[in-house]
Amino acid sequence: MPLILLSGYPSSGKTHRARQLLDFFDTKIASNSSSPSPDPRIARLKTHHISDQSLGIPRDVYRDSRTEKDARAAEYSAVKRVLGRDDIVVADGPNYIKGFRYQLFCEAKALGTPSCVVHIGTPVTTCREINSRLLASPETDGGYPDDIFENLVFRYEEPNGMTRWDSPLFTVLYNDDAPPLEAIWEAMVGKEGEVKVVKPNAATVLKPAAESNYLYELDKTTQNILTSVLEWQKDHPGEGGGEISVPDVRAQKIEMPASPLSLPQLQRLRRQFIALNRQHTLSQSRIRDLFVDYLNDNFG
Repeated sequence: MPLILLSGYPSSGKTHRARQLLDFFDTKIASNSSSPSPDPRIARLKTHHISDQSLGIPRDVYRDSRTEKDARAAEYSAVKRVLGRDDIVVADGPNYIKGFRYQLFCEAKALGTPSCVVHIGTPVTTCREINSRLLASPETDGGYPDDIFENLVFRYEEPNGMTRWDSPLFTVLYNDDAPPLEAIWEAMVGKEGEVKVVKPNAATVLKPAAESNYLYELDKTTQNILTSVLEWQKDHPGEGGGEISVPDVRAQKIEMPASPLSLPQLQRLRRQFIALNRQHTLSQSRIRDLFVDYLNDNFG
């Protein structure tokens, strides 16, 4: 069943909102079971709460890029382990990197189950005050060390409801006494008598690679497109925006962002795309179409 990703600044109240969601969903499931004509689809649902605390991840892992990467991998594996058609997963982690949210979105879509993002819209000044209180209180598990807190705030990539992986997007303000719990339930589970169905697409359905040279074509095709982007930037120094035509891709062009892109940025996107599609069976033309679409999503 659904994947609900919480996202927000450190010490913004994500865990508090996660517990509200879990309590509300558990109540809805129990209420259905006690009704005269229970919906068997809802009766099968189970809720799961995945957080740094439940995974035993200390906050100081975010001081180092290697340990932070391991922490994200642990959350990703935990979500993937329990995510299914009869499971509601609340991922209560930092989830501040849009590429990581995209990965989890693809996992949900591959299973044909809906996902959403709940953005905890607490102002950074309030988060800083809360974090300071948590650090000073011996009765809590503590806040984030000041240097880690400021670094996470600086690197936070706010969810954008215009992108597929951050949609639908629900924003919950710090002082909101009535968060949209019912709306989230309806978006994820559906109204009474309605079944939420998500159709997997070619970019997310994993199939064994049938062609012996598939990985070579995946690597070569994506590298050629990156070369086109770099050559365009070289021919248009300092220019923001613009469109790049890719040979044999008629449906759309690469829409360049306002700021120039570095080679490491482009290579990172290419590696992410290859990791997501290395087990697929895609033709060369399909690789081109999907990679252009993937770049546009990340450039937007």
